[in-house]
Amino acid sequence: MSDSLTLYKLIILYLLKKVNFPLTNGQISAFIVEEEYTSYFNVQQALSELVEAGLLREQKVRNATQYFITEDGEQTLEYFGKKIGPAIMADIDQYIEDNKMELRNEAAIVADYYKNTGGEYSVHLEVKERKGDLIDLTISVPDKEQAIAICDHWEKKCQEVYQYLMNTLL
Repeated sequence: MSDSLTLYKLIILYLLKKVNFPLTNGQISAFIVEEEYTSYFNVQQALSELVEAGLLREQKVRNATQYFITEDGEQTLEYFGKKIGPAIMADIDQYIEDNKMELRNEAAIVADYYKNTGGEYSVHLEVKERKGDLIDLTISVPDKEQAIAICDHWEKKCQEVYQYLMNTLL
């Protein structure tokens, strides 16, 4: 099991290194399970151990956990990456080539909310690009239902909101 788990960890590190943006637990699990490398539960164990070891950093956003490769993770991949077979690397490279825009868009549009000190809810909305944030906006709303509604609509409406702000402010 140990050698297999090590391979799953290296696959995850390689996947994150190749995309240079965070991937969600769902995105990582979907790739590994769909390729039939291992089960969902083994992926979760590998992710957990990678975070514990400091090779990945995780960030929770609403109902999703995003993973980032750390510098230690990159060094580990450099040392042990040869243990990933060329066929698996080719599968990962092809998957990224076929799905990069979709994967990036899922990671680039962020909507989350939290209860603030005034008892209201702050909704934090972002659209990220390679060089930084395109939009980074926090809105205060009176109740949780409104916060959830705004988060739910952000992905579909963010371009419209950006265009409106640009037109209004310029």
